[in-house]
Amino acid sequence: MKTAPPDRFAATRWTVVLAAAQQTSHESRRALEELCRIYWYPLYVYVRRSGYEEHTAEDLTQEFFAKLLAKKTLAGVDPTKGKFRSFLVASLKHFLANEWDKARAQKRGGDRTIVSLDAETRYRTEPADGLTADKLLDRRWALALLDQVLGRLQAESEPQQFALLKPVLTAGAETILYAEVAGRLGMTEGAVKVAVHRLRKRYRVLLREEIAHTVASSAEVDEELRHLFAAFSS
Repeated sequence: MKTAPPDRFAATRWTVVLAAAQQTSHESRRALEELCRIYWYPLYVYVRRSGYEEHTAEDLTQEFFAKLLAKKTLAGVDPTKGKFRSFLVASLKHFLANEWDKARAQKRGGDRTIVSLDAETRYRTEPADGLTADKLLDRRWALALLDQVLGRLQAESEPQQFALLKPVLTAGAETILYAEVAGRLGMTEGAVKVAVHRLRKRYRVLLREEIAHTVASSAEVDEELRHLFAAFSS
């Protein structure tokens, strides 16, 4: 078995951010912006579920990310360990508890927009549940992760084939109508089964890659995977 080079993990988004936490770096800012873009909504949901009304939640989430992108909260992070999710949750809780009085004195929005304008619409249309703010954040985080993985998988797949085979990523093999899919794609059932196997295998690879982008070492990938998918059994 080929062994990965020891510095391979240093290329992930979160480790790039950590390595440059105390200095200006275009690469690290871009990595941090990408992480924020993917995972802003779980934090907005957390703020809303914590009891803040719509506009206040937008203000808080906006200001939190503005401070984060300015790296005012990164200096004390240990670059040798830590998960991006854990760091964000702890930082947000500290922000909500201690810094809202300062944040509300600043102008809302401006050129620092992180929160999407449809955040509240999305929040209100989601099914009602009795989850705590922490459990809901974990579930939303996991769903954001899966959306990112599916987006990458779709981008590298043949459009029609992906559209027909996408359900197999969550469905059991016994629910797949191979003959029907084969007919629509002009393939044999055997070829469809091979395509399904390859799609699932690639999905697992991309899933681990996306998780790797949010932790500081390869040893934390499985732990984070277990934590996030436990959110669906809550």
